[in-house]
Amino acid sequence: MKTRSKVYQLENELKWETVGEGVRRQIMAYDGQLMLVKVEFKKGGIGYMHEHYHSQATYVASGVFELTINGEKQVLKAGEGYYVEPDAIHGCVCLEDGVLIDCFSPVRADFLTAK
Repeated sequence: MKTRSKVYQLENELKWETVGEGVRRQIMAYDGQLMLVKVEFKKGGIGYMHEHYHSQATYVASGVFELTINGEKQVLKAGEGYYVEPDAIHGCVCLEDGVLIDCFSPVRADFLTAK
């Protein structure tokens, strides 16, 4: 597994990976301690409830999302964000087409090996 990304990430050179119906992601910058991922959702796309040991901070770049984190629901729109502590159960539903920018620590090695 590659341990770090290129210094610059050019959108038209990054591969998209489909991760669900109406959901795809681009893995951007990363090293062993940090990972930045862009996730594009179509309206109705679902980020199914899940948990992981990574800390996660996410910025809503566009769209509207209903988030659930540890059973608490919140609707977020462009310009807002959220934090997910390690092992918290979380997921989302896209209410309007949009993009989330996820930051994980440490790196999501499972994203790099799942091809």
